[in-house]
Parts: sequence; structure tokens; C-alpha cells
Amino acid sequence: MLNCRLRQLIRSSIIAFISAIAILVTVILPAEYAIDPTGIGGALGLGEMDEIKKQLEQEAEADRLRDLQNQSPSEPATKSNSDQQSCLFNSIVSALFIKSAMAQTTELAWKDKITVTLAPGQGAEVKLTMKKGAVAEFDWTVEGGVANFDLHGDGGGKSISYKKGRGVPGESGSLIAAFDGNHG
Repeated sequence: MLNCRLRQLIRSSIIAFISAIAILVTVILPAEYAIDPTGIGGALGLGEMDEIKKQLEQEAEADRLRDLQNQSPSEPATKSNSDQQSCLFNSIVSALFIKSAMAQTTELAWKDKITVTLAPGQGAEVKLTMKKGAVAEFDWTVEGGVANFDLHGDGGGKSISYKKGRGVPGESGSLIAAFDGNHG
């Protein structure tokens, strides 16, 4: 009886080991490291995940360097991970045109229209300094392609992610600031 259980344990362990290797080769390597020896990861669209991850890391590093350059000498030299949010537009495939942005508060209202032209793979961050409860109406479109975006805010040690999208031709809506800070 003990011999039978031992054989069953060994058999189950071998099956688990083979399954782990199969998952490593078909899912983890293509998604995390863009290594796809079987081609299954490409068929599932997993190779793209590594490219997006690398681009997000580059954008975060660029944000960190920009923040360090903008710091006054009296500020501490470190930033928390919550302050290092990814850009509003991640991995722009084509030129991006933001139709209009409107920020409203009880004291004043203004309209502005900006155009941002980017090469494929570039990103841009468009933010407004807003008070808690202020509303910004936005409407942007991509001409001839699609974009990834991350609508978020940060400031005063707080950060928030409002909405994210991937491969969209445009977006419009209202952003209500959850706290005083930069939002966009």
C-alpha cells in the first residue's frame, strides 16, 4: 500500500513538473521576456506584453528623471512609487490630436485646445493643476491610429487612477479631481 502511494506521489510530481515547464515555455517566457520558442505566445498575443512593460519602465524612468530635474535643492531626492505613474498616453501608434480640454471651478472657467504630435512609440502627459472637486471636460482623438491612455492624478502624497484604455481611437468625458493636485 505504501509502495502504491509512493508511485502515485512520484507520478503526480512528474506531471506537475511537466505542466510547470509547459506553462513556462508557452505563457511566462513570451509574456515576460518576449522569448517564444513554440509560437503559442505570439498566437495568444503575449509577446506584446513584454514590449508594453519595457515602454512603461522607460516612461517611468523618464518621469523620475524629469521630477529630479524639477526638484528644488531642499526637497528630498527620493520619490515614492505612487508618484511615478505611467504617462497619460502609453505607446502612441500614430499622431495624436487632443481636440479640447476645459477645466471648471466655481471661481473661473477656461477653454483650451492643444495639439500633440507624436511619433510611433512616443508618449505625452497632459495634466491640469486642479482643486478637489474641480471638473475638466476632455475630448481627444487619434488621427490614423489608436492609443493607450492612463487618466490619473497625483499630488500631496496621493495618487489615483481614474481610467485606462488600450488601443482606442479617442476618448471624451469629465474628470472630477478627487484631491488637490495634478490630474490628466
